[in-house]
Amino acid sequence: MKMLLPWELLILLSLKECLANTRHGPVFTQEPSDSIFPMSTDDKQVFINCKAKGNPPPHYWKVDGRDINTDSDLTYSLVEGNLLISNPHVINHGGVYQCIATNTFGTVVSREAKVQFALHDFSSKPRNTVSVREGQAVVLLCGPPPHYGEIKYSWVFNGQRSFLQQDARRFISQRTGNLYIAKVEASDAGNYTCAVRNMMTNSTVFSSPAPVVVRRDMGEYEPKIEVQFPDTLHVSKGSSVKLECFALGPVPSISWRRADGNPLPGKIKINHSSGVLEIPYFRPEDAGVYECVAENSRGRDVARGQLIFHAEHLQWVQTLKDAHMAIDANLQWECKAVGKPRPSYRWLKNGQGRIHLEAGRLTIPKISLSDSGMYQCVAENEHGSVYASAELKVVG
Repeated sequence: MKMLLPWELLILLSLKECLANTRHGPVFTQEPSDSIFPMSTDDKQVFINCKAKGNPPPHYWKVDGRDINTDSDLTYSLVEGNLLISNPHVINHGGVYQCIATNTFGTVVSREAKVQFALHDFSSKPRNTVSVREGQAVVLLCGPPPHYGEIKYSWVFNGQRSFLQQDARRFISQRTGNLYIAKVEASDAGNYTCAVRNMMTNSTVFSSPAPVVVRRDMGEYEPKIEVQFPDTLHVSKGSSVKLECFALGPVPSISWRRADGNPLPGKIKINHSSGVLEIPYFRPEDAGVYECVAENSRGRDVARGQLIFHAEHLQWVQTLKDAHMAIDANLQWECKAVGKPRPSYRWLKNGQGRIHLEAGRLTIPKISLSDSGMYQCVAENEHGSVYASAELKVVG
């Protein structure tokens, strides 16, 4: 290996230092993500990550519909650009946050991140007594408290240690938490308590008991579907979808079918006792109209809904590259993203709205020094948004 002469070594070190000190606009190396705060935890802090590089080093500040002042609001503090929230409160700190990185060359904004609180307590207000005839149906409303993340609903009968078991006569909706009893029996009289468990934090809260009184006069009638899936449901590729269907009346049988007459996919799972149809690993061929049929000796009822396949969330297929250009040159930047529905585009300069373009193309004729800065292309649809950024340097 050839030994470098002293003057060669000096030039190499100088070049390395020059490259290391190249001045440029801010670039995110880590953007914030959604946070769900477990109310029952002993760790009373929320930490939102955000890191950016730039020369001169960028400064960070956060917004939640407003600028965050860490000097006047001591519940907020910055740790190397990351945001730390101490003793978070659902009213004061729940919402949408963005990280802003800025230096002398321009400004870029991060993607939005939500701070949400996992599970609140039920109201302590006593619940009204429910009076129902024997043989009739009854619906007990759970009325869950505000919550975020995956939730599991259960019911407790007369304070028993085990949860109420579902069967052909009793159903618990995992969409609303309501308890449905298709045909009330004398043994159903008692106190019912709704239990809500957050699957991420494993914390559980209980409602006040709802007393049920059963009157001894029989009733018979045709089934009426009380729990059904939405008329239209968008399902992403590879996800699992569950359709609920439960009918009130002298205990009806529940069956499923496709409206187009095609057989149900073999991978489908049907829980007849709980009235739930599950389609795992959703594919385009699983899309279509599904029907739930409830029947008993008095008649039948049908509910239907359409499952619509949509592609993955937004993804870039063409992003932006930094540009160094001379005065009076023409700039054209184009960004493209794929997603369903088709995304719309908007552009930001130094974190501020500049122009709205449907085609995702930005053109600036005869650029000037004032056009220097950080630019971002934002692609968005109803499922979310993605950001691409680049720096424009104009030289005389």
